[in-house]
Amino acid sequence: ARDEVEPVTATVERNEIIAGVVFDPVKNELFCADKGNGAFLNDRRIRVSSRHRLEECLIATGAPYCGHGDRAAFLSEIDLVMGATAGIRRWGAASLDLTYVAAGRYDGFWERGLSPWDIAAGIVILREAGGLVTEIGGKSIMLDSPSILAGNQSTHFALLKLLRGAATARANA
Repeated sequence: ARDEVEPVTATVERNEIIAGVVFDPVKNELFCADKGNGAFLNDRRIRVSSRHRLEECLIATGAPYCGHGDRAAFLSEIDLVMGATAGIRRWGAASLDLTYVAAGRYDGFWERGLSPWDIAAGIVILREAGGLVTEIGGKSIMLDSPSILAGNQSTHFALLKLLRGAATARANA
């Protein structure tokens, strides 16, 4: 029964995420995946969006709060992303943001300063839905990575280029 499911859980073996579950009790939606068997929303297969043009995409993010994180870096990133996309959304739960990318509701997601429990389940669900996920700089994602960037193949690489541009602009300022 759904009322017995933890809101977010992941299974990790030998430092590899092999299964994940994210439950949204507000919408009664259960996102799940196990490696090699696809991603599902309430028993229906999900896939990332097929959008290729960044200006048509909705992108999700999380914002620094109460003095945590690098506000200046975030503001330069959001300025560039807002100028290049159809819009930005802030849901407030990285696990749900990742599942929304997996289901094609959002086209991409980036955030810094998350914990393993914020991203582990979403990573496997996103990958099984055909998405790409790395650190913002393009390195392979690890459970202790300092940042996350996710999307379909096109949006992931477009956002990677855009966010690298924000970092370069900050370094040259």
